[in-house]
Amino acid sequence: MDNVIDISNNALDFIKQRGGIVTIRLSPRHSCCGGLTNVAVAEARYPDAPQHYQRHMQDSISIYIAPDLAAQGLRIDVEGWWKLRRLYVDGAALSAG
Repeated sequence: MDNVIDISNNALDFIKQRGGIVTIRLSPRHSCCGGLTNVAVAEARYPDAPQHYQRHMQDSISIYIAPDLAAQGLRIDVEGWWKLRRLYVDGAALSAG
């Protein structure tokens, strides 16, 4: 079976340490001139409205992914240091809000 999303080993460890659940969604970002862009984000938490996500099991974790982002060849990795570490998504095109 093909993986739904590519997850680095560091990100996989990070997600497992925080309960083994990751949510991948679009997050609106506002600009100074009134524009709006949706950026893909990954959060090691259960989604607020799971019925709006596709759920997959991969590498012993639960992945909740927004249908808009499914099958886009995304990659999750982790960046930062110590308690400032966070997940990020690479490979998603920016979309107008």
